[in-house]
Amino acid sequence: MDLFKLYENCTLCPRNCQVNRNESLGICHMPSSLMVSRASLHMWEEPFISGLQGSGTVFFTGCNLHCVFCQNHEISGIKDINESSYKVLSAEKLSDVFLSLEQKNANNINLVTGVHYIPHIAKAIEIARQKGLSIPVLYNSSGYEKKESLKLLDGLIDIYLPDFKYIKDSSASLYSKAGDYPSFAKNAIDEMFRQVGKVSIDDNTGLIKKGVVIRHLVLPGSTREAMSILDYLYTTYGNDIYISIMSQYTPFIDFLPNDSSYDNLRRKLTKREYNKVVDYALSIGIENAFIQDDKSVSESFVPNFKGEGLE
Repeated sequence: MDLFKLYENCTLCPRNCQVNRNESLGICHMPSSLMVSRASLHMWEEPFISGLQGSGTVFFTGCNLHCVFCQNHEISGIKDINESSYKVLSAEKLSDVFLSLEQKNANNINLVTGVHYIPHIAKAIEIARQKGLSIPVLYNSSGYEKKESLKLLDGLIDIYLPDFKYIKDSSASLYSKAGDYPSFAKNAIDEMFRQVGKVSIDDNTGLIKKGVVIRHLVLPGSTREAMSILDYLYTTYGNDIYISIMSQYTPFIDFLPNDSSYDNLRRKLTKREYNKVVDYALSIGIENAFIQDDKSVSESFVPNFKGEGLE
């Protein structure tokens, strides 16, 4: 099967735009050519992902979700993308980027928001492994994925790192114009777990080798929804997955709609709100969880996107 033909009638993600991306653009705002914004060692992922050397992150340009609070708005397509913020690569060149990151002692290859480029990603992983890539490959996702597309990555991905942003259709519709997000995220995570199973950690290094780590960014004023998400994940997967409870919401007020429905997003998450969610996680029996301290709330955690590492 020629995976690149999938761009000719694109249904890679739940948006099902059905556009020929060789000729026009869908909701992700990306053509069929592979646009990448950054490749570098990243030290601010979860401890068993970044370790001491860093995670070899590759940021893909464009996104299918367009959350109103997006922190990577420079490259997501939520606004105009500057040509200086990306480079166009082939799958062969992308495989070389993976190998370069491994040579820099990256603990893993971390593919950030790549659903709209799954054909390129699958091909690049295959080429890189033929060339000797030996570190785990991690798929870092918004969670808004189709099971059918994820199956194209079966056997190629070692670690899945999806978000679970919303469990209420109304929240998903308000913040991402994707009222079907909860159902797709549940099915996607189920497929990810089917592929890679229970989390496995290297006893010598303390780094993750395989498994699913689910992130939830707690939004201001949304503690009840956060607790409902924790309930669902723990009831469904127990402690076979890890959950990362994130406090780092950063308001980008200039990009928020001028509408009172978004007033809660104009402030940072309070310590009380975050601790309420963490305490709830402990109370229901969640053992495998990451929590963040106050220092995580900073725009300094948003990378510069200027095509770094893609020369």
